[in-house]
Amino acid sequence: MNPAKRETAEVIDNLRRVFQAVSEYSRSIEIMTGLTGPQLWALKILGGNDPVNVSEVARQMNLQAATVVGILDRLEKKGLVSRVRSCKDRRVVELEISEAGRQLVVKAPEVAQALLLKGLDELTDEQFYSINAGMKQMVQILGAEKVVPQPLHC
Repeated sequence: MNPAKRETAEVIDNLRRVFQAVSEYSRSIEIMTGLTGPQLWALKILGGNDPVNVSEVARQMNLQAATVVGILDRLEKKGLVSRVRSCKDRRVVELEISEAGRQLVVKAPEVAQALLLKGLDELTDEQFYSINAGMKQMVQILGAEKVVPQPLHC
């Protein structure tokens, strides 16, 4: 057996660790805040960039605007976010975080997605490209090239 192939169990275990860590982290955030990881992440973005539009939140979350709209709808129902017409251009709808949303953001831990982005940003170019190549190969192995990525949450 090829020596690299002997480490297959380690690769599988590491994938399990990543999935488990994201799941546990998301679950603890939901228990602590009452929000899913993606909801808290969107709220944190709004807390640092108030007011902002949906496309900017989507860009910062690396998600499609349609996905973010659903996240924001749920935050609005909870009274944590409001939509207001821009003073500069009445056609533009901006998002503002409520006082309750601000208080929640201050108390809440960082979300898993933000930790991943920060960690990836701190890698050398060589490390980053190595991880990216490996992840692309995993996607190909699973035949998931056409799967539309969704926010990380459980």
